[in-house]
Amino acid sequence: MAFEISGKVIDIAPVNQVSDKFKKREFVIEKKETNGASVFSDYIKFQLVQDKCDLINESFLNEEVKVSFNVKGNKWDRDGKTSYFTNLDAWRIERLQPQSGNQESRPADRFEDLPPDTDELSDLPF
Repeated sequence: MAFEISGKVIDIAPVNQVSDKFKKREFVIEKKETNGASVFSDYIKFQLVQDKCDLINESFLNEEVKVSFNVKGNKWDRDGKTSYFTNLDAWRIERLQPQSGNQESRPADRFEDLPPDTDELSDLPF
């Protein structure tokens, strides 16, 4: 089951190469809720695993985002003791506002995907 939550990115950890075949990256969002004159903050830690580690970088710090995630639970037995832990596995991160200082796309930016030898204007349908 997928969930979504919005908040401000307040911390991004570096990628952690746990083993040869597994890497993860953790980040935290601050979720604020207002109840009358009171403001309550929750700090929610997510993890990105494997190829999803590249979904976030330092440019997301202090940005409002919407995180899509799954809840994963694991059981771990060691030395006769059982432990349980829960992870929030993010799989999509969307900025809710444009990046600070980032302007709207300029007309020239619209053609950046064209091959370099393409005359940008001659191939347009109008």
